[in-house]
Amino acid sequence: MTETLQEIKREYEGEDNRPLASYTRVLAVYGGAVTVLLAAAKLTGREAPEKIKVMDLMLMGLFTHRLSRTLAKDPVTSPIRAPFTRYEGVSGPAELKEKVRGHGLQHAVGELLTCPFCLSQWVATGYAAGTVFFPRLTRLAGATMAAVAISDWLQFAYARLMKKAEE
Repeated sequence: MTETLQEIKREYEGEDNRPLASYTRVLAVYGGAVTVLLAAAKLTGREAPEKIKVMDLMLMGLFTHRLSRTLAKDPVTSPIRAPFTRYEGVSGPAELKEKVRGHGLQHAVGELLTCPFCLSQWVATGYAAGTVFFPRLTRLAGATMAAVAISDWLQFAYARLMKKAEE
């Protein structure tokens, strides 16, 4: 069995050294967290909403987008990423460019924490759990981050208009 896994790893990696075992650990943490949330819901008699309204889905999407980018790119959240990354510069307005460092679990966690697309699964899962356990607070948090996302887009639109006016 071990030889088969090593062969799969070699064939997958090619010339690159990928932390597959560490990715498996990260996946196990995610799976474990989901299992704990499901068990807690069952034990407390909580149920998922029967239907998710379009507006709730939009709120969840905006929340997930904004919080994922904040966690992965914002200068203020860089202390969370610092043990796993190295600062390389600015990548855009209020966003940092960081390089993942280390090997194994450090590298795998660094990849997760610097990738808003990767974090979105975790954030959306947390939001979904919030709708089961704390629906009012979760909606408030969702509305707050949705407002921040909309504000960001308006800031970009305004900056673009100002730049165009200067031309």
